[in-house]
Amino acid sequence: MGTGAYTVIAMTAAEALGLPVEKITVKLGDSILPDGGMAGGSQMTASLTPAVLNACQKVLETAQAKNAQEAFAKLRDWGVKSMKQQHLLHLEKRGKKFAFNSWGAHFCEVMVDEEIARLRITRWVSVMNIGRVINSKTATSQIRGGVIMGIGHALMEECHFDPNTGYPVVYDLATYHFPNHADIPHIEVSFVGEPDTNFNPMGVRGCGEIGITGVSAAIANAVYHATGKRIRSLPITPDKLLI
Repeated sequence: MGTGAYTVIAMTAAEALGLPVEKITVKLGDSILPDGGMAGGSQMTASLTPAVLNACQKVLETAQAKNAQEAFAKLRDWGVKSMKQQHLLHLEKRGKKFAFNSWGAHFCEVMVDEEIARLRITRWVSVMNIGRVINSKTATSQIRGGVIMGIGHALMEECHFDPNTGYPVVYDLATYHFPNHADIPHIEVSFVGEPDTNFNPMGVRGCGEIGITGVSAAIANAVYHATGKRIRSLPITPDKLLI
């Protein structure tokens, strides 16, 4: 799905075990494995990597208990298997309350030709705080994807319905407008990179949805700054700029 789960799981295990990433094999979506959470809700990296770290630490502890001089020289000859336990866990105490949401800020510049109501985004900068960044390449791709979706939401994407029949007038990709490469500027993404160990031992938080959050507002504010027109409904189409 493009969540980057295979990459961050492999990197987490490799770092914890002191092995090269290419020595790690990640298996997901196999029916022999216990049920897992869905790929959504900005929870894949935040929930999976701490579990992987914990499992790797237990492997190291087991190796040390066996007095292995080279803990992983014969790792293939033994292993540890964990099965899902069918019982509920109850809270014994409550700790301090923390806000665990990822957050960020978007900045954009737009160019508007007011005579023909042509709007172009000329620059985009996003700064995100998602805790520790396991893989900057995949995290950057997540944020850029969210920004592109937000640009479509802000400027193009809209579904119209026939008032007489109730059927959608926009019913395929030929009539539904969304951004292409020519509509997207270079998207510069930066991360604060501060681990949030109050959330989990890895210090990571999710970044699946935060990329799109605030994109349309940033564009609307840039349009207002450029034209003096405060548009409060999306998408910001040429007819609204001409009013």
